Amino acid sequence: MAASLYLVAGKATDSVTHGFLPAAARLGLDVTLLTDRPSAHDAGVPVVECDVSDFRDIIARVEDGAACGGGEPAAVFSNSDFLQAPAALAAAYFGLPAKDWRAAIRAKNKALMRRHLASLDPVFSADAGRVPAGAPYPLVLKPREGVASEDVFLVHDGGELAARVEEIRARRGDPLVAEEYLPGRLHTLETLGDGRELRVLGSFRTTLSPPPFFVEERLEWAPPPPETEQVLRQLEALGVGFGACHTEFVVHEGRARVIEVNYRLIGDHCDLLLADLLGVPLFEQILRVHLGASLPERRVPRPRHAVAEPVIADRCGTLTAAPGPVQVEDGAVRLAYRPQRAVGDTVSLTRTNRDYLGTVRAIGPGPEEVNAALARFRATHDWMIA
Repeated sequence: MAASLYLVAGKATDSVTHGFLPAAARLGLDVTLLTDRPSAHDAGVPVVECDVSDFRDIIARVEDGAACGGGEPAAVFSNSDFLQAPAALAAAYFGLPAKDWRAAIRAKNKALMRRHLASLDPVFSADAGRVPAGAPYPLVLKPREGVASEDVFLVHDGGELAARVEEIRARRGDPLVAEEYLPGRLHTLETLGDGRELRVLGSFRTTLSPPPFFVEERLEWAPPPPETEQVLRQLEALGVGFGACHTEFVVHEGRARVIEVNYRLIGDHCDLLLADLLGVPLFEQILRVHLGASLPERRVPRPRHAVAEPVIADRCGTLTAAPGPVQVEDGAVRLAYRPQRAVGDTVSLTRTNRDYLGTVRAIGPGPEEVNAALARFRATHDWMIA
């Protein structure tokens, strides 16, 4: 009987649909998808409705699957920011390889992360409703457990802070934090661990939109900076060491300072880019770790350059023209485009990563060739909002 994988998901994502589900099929796994949004998933596998935010309901649905002839679970896995802790707790209940649920909570909750790292890298952080008068402005206001740069703003004084808090409160009621603004060059660190070894897969340099917003406009492959060891020490302190992890940090005057830790694989199609660039079955490797396998032998990829560049909406309206999925060769550069919005969709400008219409991925021999191919691709395709 094939090993049983219970994949825990919220909304449908390309990471799951085009990454982990095909990888699970290639591994011959018997997959059941647990989700609180069953109508959103066209997964090609059994989909079971579940309160995925509650580890007890995940456990119950896995038990139901085993009782109905699905076999004992071999892995409980999620790639969702919000579901790492409940998936880890459910996996631990069945004695399966899993992330430390405490590390998952520390990574997701920005206030807990700051407290836990205070001895290594003290950063001012306070509840947005209780910021002291002497706070070191400018501050970054953000949801305590937010994603995708949603409702993240740079504020310069108490009045601006209060106004932004009121604005955000009209949209959402979850806790907000105000953190010290950390200057420097923004990088990512992509890692994969098996509980014994934490391996650096690589790093991107990230270009952000002008303040007060923090939209990611471009990710460019680059060697991990010399300060990477500082980041690894902070990840170790948080307890991060199993499965995939995407960490954002800045480097300033020789010091690496963590912005946030996303205890899952990088998103927004950069995961697909990373797998292509490294030339390894990355999604399979991540699932194998959750099935109890050790990290595979290191494979040194041939030197290449890569960029992920989202096409970002610049106005509200209806998307009236846009390309579908595209893969093309432009000389020595391989490009791929996958839409995140479909023609006919209503676009609301949010000044977040939710404004992405799609992402162009390009891999080639060097920056000059990749940048030129990207420019040609964008010049020959139309994205129109009316």
